[in-house]
Amino acid sequence: MAALLILGLAAFTTIHGKDGKPSAKDAAAVKEVEALERQRFEAQVKKDYAFLEKVFADDLVYTHSNGKQNGKTDYIQSIRDGKSVYDKIDVEALNVRAYNDGKAAVVNGTITIYQPNKPDGTPNIAHLKYVVVQIKDAKKGWQVVLWQSQKQAEPKS
Repeated sequence: MAALLILGLAAFTTIHGKDGKPSAKDAAAVKEVEALERQRFEAQVKKDYAFLEKVFADDLVYTHSNGKQNGKTDYIQSIRDGKSVYDKIDVEALNVRAYNDGKAAVVNGTITIYQPNKPDGTPNIAHLKYVVVQIKDAKKGWQVVLWQSQKQAEPKS
């Protein structure tokens, strides 16, 4: 039991520093990644392929809320082909935790995606919880390596 407590404390201080607070590099990474997350959602709406090419890692695993998976090339192509269309993405909650001296980040949040209306004319809105893993590459900057989302029930009016 004591060994587990010591290991847990060692992991905590590695992530947060000896005073329990994030290191300066981790704190800076949190701000950078939060801004990039918001920019990425905007780029998905605006079809800013250059930005998406830059922030998605070559080995991206993008798992949609329906379970379908794409790599970087396939996902960006799905936006180009109109298979993944976003009219608007509202960020409702965004939590970033940085690790490894500002070189890795785990993001979780809640978003609402507005897509073109369904064929019957009803709104096509998806409420999602998601998790993202980003790694800071020395040459490329922050790279999204993993996206996983899950649909949530429609909010009660």
